[in-house]
Amino acid sequence: MKNKILSTVTYLITGGLLLMVSSCNESKYLDTIPPTQVNANDIFDTPSRILGLVNGTYKSLKDANYFGGRFQLYLDVRGEDFINTTGNSFTGYDSWANRYNSGSNDINNLWTAAYATINQANIIIDGIPKNPGIVSDELGNQYIAEAKFLRALSYYSIVTVFGQPYNKNNGTSPGVPLRLQPETTMENNDLARSTVAEVYAQVLKDLNDAEAGLPTDYTGSTALTLKVTRAHRNTAIALKTRVYLNMGNYAKVVEEAKKIVPQTVAPFSATTGVKHALQSNIISVITTDYTTTESILSAPFSTLDMYSGQSAIGYIYNNVAEYYLNPTGILGSSQWPTTDARRGFLRASGSTNYLSKFGRTAPYLIYMPLIRYSEVLLNYAEAAAETGDLTLATNLLKAVHARSDASYTFPASATATKDALISSILVERRIELLGEGFRSNDLLRRLQTIPAKTGPTVSANAVSPAAENYIWPISNSEIVNNRLINQ
Repeated sequence: MKNKILSTVTYLITGGLLLMVSSCNESKYLDTIPPTQVNANDIFDTPSRILGLVNGTYKSLKDANYFGGRFQLYLDVRGEDFINTTGNSFTGYDSWANRYNSGSNDINNLWTAAYATINQANIIIDGIPKNPGIVSDELGNQYIAEAKFLRALSYYSIVTVFGQPYNKNNGTSPGVPLRLQPETTMENNDLARSTVAEVYAQVLKDLNDAEAGLPTDYTGSTALTLKVTRAHRNTAIALKTRVYLNMGNYAKVVEEAKKIVPQTVAPFSATTGVKHALQSNIISVITTDYTTTESILSAPFSTLDMYSGQSAIGYIYNNVAEYYLNPTGILGSSQWPTTDARRGFLRASGSTNYLSKFGRTAPYLIYMPLIRYSEVLLNYAEAAAETGDLTLATNLLKAVHARSDASYTFPASATATKDALISSILVERRIELLGEGFRSNDLLRRLQTIPAKTGPTVSANAVSPAAENYIWPISNSEIVNNRLINQ
């Protein structure tokens, strides 16, 4: 199952083209290549094939078991805001109950999908410099920067669930194996885990390189789509605010955020590169108008690659109603009154509320939000509060909330002190980013206990930061094939 140890590796390229990397060395007449495949020696032969590799890496990122929606589902239901109704292990129950083991399908599928994306990024990073002149230096550098961004997003994402929180011991705990070279054979299978700090260091190196190499904007007839579906300079900066927040390095969050949020009072917006800004209608940002400047990075789905059934997050949350909003969770917060437009993401059935943020019926032709400008503002707000700038933090918090509920007034006690303000910001994150994959990590990065939950038929115990199941176990497929994984 593990892609990096196979002697034949398949990569999906746009237009349905399959690229086969073969270990055979037969005569060209005996070892013929079908017309729908490209020999490994030829994959960097034309600009279109190189672009296909880049597009294929973005496609790998939105695998159903990864950022296509299931990863976000796992991360959100671990927290206290959803109640499970079925105990169905195929729709994230093990994550909700915090009872994963190394052999769980969710763990193995996520691990494989993440490393497949990483390996495809590695192929681009390694292959373009070895094949000069096929694309311009400028375009080649852009593609490498995009691959580094995608590799950084992948390593950050998996180290936060398979490694202990950075803040627990400054990243000295075991993280995940850092594979930085393309793997097409079984030769380099054995690799020890790098520390959490080493993984973070690589993530930040890749993001700094990406910031320098990515375009500041896109132009042309497809620009609106590219600004949302392909990385640009501000995408790398936005992700850095997330990474530094996870490390508790609040000064660096402020430093990065200032690049794309230069104002100290609303309205906040980026003034260089893509002109990011909050939009007036939060519902349309997520459900219909996918290419606004609020969306920094999204994974688009069309009739050619949509998910259905248990592969679709909208199906799990809404159609089969396997999770409903916990009445004592964020749904019951006084900071989320009925006047808030974000209540429009809920579907009520009697007294029970379900999340319909990602579609109410099939087909789920959505753009899955991966990074939004509102997240950056909340990252900035939390970091500003932590570094003592309560006025700025309050302004940022109010800007996000007022976009959806201009009539709401924060009680003076909610912003009067640093601790109260941070608490209000964390609540706002649960409202604004509900279902987008943030709750678990927000608990872990602040070393908070994962709360207990009780549903109509199943329940989950609280998980303390000292508990073994506070993080996820390494995939059994990695344990079986990597003799150094436990060293």
